[in-house]
Amino acid sequence: MSAAVRIGLVGTESSHVDHLVRYCNAEHRAGPARVVAVAPATPDEQVRDLGIDRVVGAPEELLGLVDAVVIADRDARRHAGQALPFLTAGLPTLVDKPFAADLADGEAMLAAARRHGAPLTSYSALRWHPALATVTRPEPRAVVTTGPADPASPYAGIHFYGTHPVELALLLAPGEIGPVQVATGDGIVVAHAVVGGTAVTVQFVAPAEQPVPFHVQVTGAAEVVGTALELGPDYLHPGLDAFFAMVRTGTPPVRLDDLLRPVRFLAPVAHHLAAPGSGTASTPVRTPDPVPPRNTAPPRNAAQP
Repeated sequence: MSAAVRIGLVGTESSHVDHLVRYCNAEHRAGPARVVAVAPATPDEQVRDLGIDRVVGAPEELLGLVDAVVIADRDARRHAGQALPFLTAGLPTLVDKPFAADLADGEAMLAAARRHGAPLTSYSALRWHPALATVTRPEPRAVVTTGPADPASPYAGIHFYGTHPVELALLLAPGEIGPVQVATGDGIVVAHAVVGGTAVTVQFVAPAEQPVPFHVQVTGAAEVVGTALELGPDYLHPGLDAFFAMVRTGTPPVRLDDLLRPVRFLAPVAHHLAAPGSGTASTPVRTPDPVPPRNTAPPRNAAQP
């Protein structure tokens, strides 16, 4: 990346923005790329001081000021509305996880990216975790992933953290997603589907003071292997490396159609949880509530995927 690249940021609530600003503006890991302008995710958001001088009033006001954009709003229900102006303008766009909380929203972003030639990506940071190499198998018989997730999260419910173990499972089990079956227990939601011939089980464990670690288990023809995925202070860097490679080359690191796979898997889970009598409260996927005030948001820390 030889020429300066101006990065715009939408939303400042997420801890991920601190990683991005450090990566670009402090440590210069993206060469001459810098975060130069910030927009609030919603009219009610008070933009945090990130050391960025240019703060605009709304996401679309970043157009003309930046060469690429990161959508960092925690609430995936707003991602399509925030990303579409930039995709229509052909700008490289990273939509922070979850990509979408609704299939129609995800499909709209993909259609805009294809129509206007805009490089688009989204991913869980755990996709790039080096420990996955120890459990990846060419033809797994079964995959079980586990992670913390709150069905009642104000940020689109199960989608907010649930996308992590789902994306891990689907990364290890490529192929078509079959019907998703959902069961709930005391503090746990379990979803199961056959994905391309692999039995996939995802365990969403209710958050606790000490949350369960992200964990992956793979059953092969003659072995069972598993690993926990520990998060270090720079766990977002491999994903940012991939994003800036996309900015440089125009080639997304994740196939566009694969961006919808976690959304497709989670849609029946969210539907089940929203049904009366499910036993688990869940925020309706399409409710456009504003992000709660900052004093009610989860704490920002280095190990918050």
